[in-house]
Amino acid sequence: MDTFINRKNIIAFLTIAVAVAFVVRLFSIQIVDTSYRLSASNNVLRRIPQYPARGLIYDRNGELMVYNEAAYDINVTPQHLSEFDTTEFCDLLNVRKDHLKFVLDSAKRYSYYRPSTVLKQISAETYAAFQEKLHKFPGFFVQPRTIRKYSQPSAAHLMGYVGEVDRSMVQSNDYYKSGDYIGISGIEREYEEELRGEKGVKVYLVDVHNRIKDSYRDGRYDQKAEVGSDLVTSIDLELQKYAEKLLQNKVGSIVAIEPSSGEVLAMASSPSYDPGLLVGRERNLNYARLSNDTLRPLFNRSIMASYPPGSTFKVMNALAGLQEDVISKGTTLSCHGGFSMGNFRVRCHSHPSPVNLVQSIQVSCNTFYSTAYLRILEDEKFSSIHDAFVNWRNHVTSFGLGKKLNIDVPNELTGFIPTKDYYDRFYGESRWRSLMLVSLGIGQGELGTTPLQMANMTTAIANRGYYYVPHVVKSIRGDQNIPERFREKQYVSVDSANFEPIIDGMDLAVNGEIDDGSTATSAALEDITVCGKTGTAQNPHGEDHSIFIAFAPKEDPKIAVSVYFENGGYGATYAAPAAKLVIEKYLNNEISVQWWEDYIVNTNLIEKDETED
Repeated sequence: MDTFINRKNIIAFLTIAVAVAFVVRLFSIQIVDTSYRLSASNNVLRRIPQYPARGLIYDRNGELMVYNEAAYDINVTPQHLSEFDTTEFCDLLNVRKDHLKFVLDSAKRYSYYRPSTVLKQISAETYAAFQEKLHKFPGFFVQPRTIRKYSQPSAAHLMGYVGEVDRSMVQSNDYYKSGDYIGISGIEREYEEELRGEKGVKVYLVDVHNRIKDSYRDGRYDQKAEVGSDLVTSIDLELQKYAEKLLQNKVGSIVAIEPSSGEVLAMASSPSYDPGLLVGRERNLNYARLSNDTLRPLFNRSIMASYPPGSTFKVMNALAGLQEDVISKGTTLSCHGGFSMGNFRVRCHSHPSPVNLVQSIQVSCNTFYSTAYLRILEDEKFSSIHDAFVNWRNHVTSFGLGKKLNIDVPNELTGFIPTKDYYDRFYGESRWRSLMLVSLGIGQGELGTTPLQMANMTTAIANRGYYYVPHVVKSIRGDQNIPERFREKQYVSVDSANFEPIIDGMDLAVNGEIDDGSTATSAALEDITVCGKTGTAQNPHGEDHSIFIAFAPKEDPKIAVSVYFENGGYGATYAAPAAKLVIEKYLNNEISVQWWEDYIVNTNLIEKDETED
């Protein structure tokens, strides 16, 4: 009997203990911890996302380049729809009735109770007119958004554009939901996380008909949207606009870099487009039109076009030859109209002969650099020309050629500096000889470089042996800094002492006498010592490309430039004076000889090329 009573007491105790535990837990859930109550109330709450304004973008001088403008999405909840005047609705929002019917049917198929977007990014003016009559259209409501606006129709390739996320983006990143916007190209894409900010949310009470009644708990559970970080770019907006002006009616690129920092001062690609075309409701239509343009205005030639560098590459081979001690400042060679070996011949233009190293750059002698390149490949300290070629290629790539520089603009291409394996596949393993590659000595053959790479190579020469990775963003406002890779010196494989004769030759090319064979006198400025090198890249599809690289001043350089005009002929004809104008505009903020500017601006190389074809 005692055992039975004890068991009964134990069972009673356990029952009471369990009951007490349940009561305590229920009290905690329902009274103490309000998060559970909020979760249980989901069916009577509506969460409306609050989209942050994207960060603003400025040029290096504080000029506003990209900002935000209010826009509005028209949304609908099908459950709340009732009869309304579709004609008035369509007139207010400038939308066709068949389109309205389509989106409303789609919204009903998606969800009868959840909101769907009917019309995206209507202007503030349209919204104001619609808002006054919104009461006539039950079930419709407005979601505020922002869209990008541009202070000038410039730098489209650099700034990039913003577009709606696709399904793959939503699946790969929890931050984005269908209907959100993301940077698609340019620095809008590269700095998306900094620019986008953080979304917020407002929580509202809704009635049984899903209509908003009030803010939930006086906004206690709202989250404020955090505005994106502003970017200060290295771009000089006035210089960018000027470079684009010089490029009008031409296909090509102008890139300008500050040698002491690697900051990109201007990066113009032509043809280009007004970045405002890829904003708002007409974006898709405009994008299709730009994509179908045969001149490819969406193509950023500054970082994606690969050209033979032509004679501008001779400075690279001069440096490699000096470093390997196969030529010296005193090396002197005669030129009799070109380089010949057996039945092989490379032509050269008329110029004084013989020439030493400095003069070879001044007059751009093909004979000198064909010979110098053979000496590089046949250097006796290497066991074979193939090993010598690999060593030469290492010198070239140390200047940033043949590889991505990792600029902070997406879609950069590598260009092409051929490898030993490339020639092994083409000619057979180790079956190729130095004479087969001699065209590389004068910047032709299989070489391909981008305008950005050539501008960067020029900064390495201006700095006498190093460069900084080129970058477009100078600083991020707030606590964030630009990536470390933009602040580290990149040393090339050529000793600093070897740069002086090369720079002296570039000085003479611009500032020497025409009678002495100077090839780039069209780039000379009266009060600034410009050092440069012309190039004329062979083009199998038409007129040769006009190329020029330069930096200035000679001592303590402030700007390095590369200019490419497709189908422009000799480098001295168009590219050299264009580079001079860019340099003078940046350093003096004015042009001393107006007819040079008129000459470049009024030249139409697109019509010329079309006529020749």
